[in-house]
Amino acid sequence: MKALIISTLLGALIFLNGCATGGAKLPVNTTKFDVENTSQYALMGDRVQRSISFTGTQTRILEDGRLEVITNVRNREGRRIEVQVSCVFKDEQNFSTMDETPWQSLIITERAQEAVKFTSMNNRAKNFTIRVREAH
Repeated sequence: MKALIISTLLGALIFLNGCATGGAKLPVNTTKFDVENTSQYALMGDRVQRSISFTGTQTRILEDGRLEVITNVRNREGRRIEVQVSCVFKDEQNFSTMDETPWQSLIITERAQEAVKFTSMNNRAKNFTIRVREAH
């Protein structure tokens, strides 16, 4: 009789434990790939991370309220490289203003730097993220 009660209780515990794990769960790794939410720069890919750095960025608000961003993109390699750059403009809460520049090609000679300028299309832009990826 005791064996029957213990096995019934054990079965109930296993059943209830299984039901408890099927509910809502918190997201996993929510900050793992959110560089574009936390930084003004996003280097997209391992090779770009090794090859590119930023040596300075200037921002200013134009007379019409649009944001202008100028940044120096440096080639850290001893060879000429070609990358593509783009800028996503964001509001004061870091949400996209749906204002994103098209990707533009940038060829940088050995250990050199190039200035790149971006201008927002509207006056809602207060922040930005400059993205760099390998040229196709």
